[in-house]
Amino acid sequence: MTELEPGFSAPTRNIGPITQTDIVRFAGAGGDFNPLHHDPEFVRASGFPGVIAMGQLHAGILGSYLTDWVGVERVREFGVRFVAPVFVGDNLAFDGTVSSSESGIAEISLKVTRGSDTIVTGRAAVSTSSP
Repeated sequence: MTELEPGFSAPTRNIGPITQTDIVRFAGAGGDFNPLHHDPEFVRASGFPGVIAMGQLHAGILGSYLTDWVGVERVREFGVRFVAPVFVGDNLAFDGTVSSSESGIAEISLKVTRGSDTIVTGRAAVSTSSP
């Protein structure tokens, strides 16, 4: 089975634990200084058990996982849906499986999990031919 045939799953990429430093560095790079990402008192008052990572942090890692697998030049579409928050200390697993492939485009289902909890779901459309 080739890597872009239906049913192929890329190797899992494990990242973590997520640290406060990871979150602060990403906030600095992206300009997202929402207090949910750095202010423990604000976070508790908001009802969360701890500081949460911004969704674009793990979405970006998922995008990197995809492009490391298929190459950035093949990606035609990429989208994510945030399902649950990521907290300091979380270990994340990134997975992708080819769900279909026809007319030169492979559809890939993507997922980020924390243990048995799904954090992010995603999909990508990628070209099956090399540029």
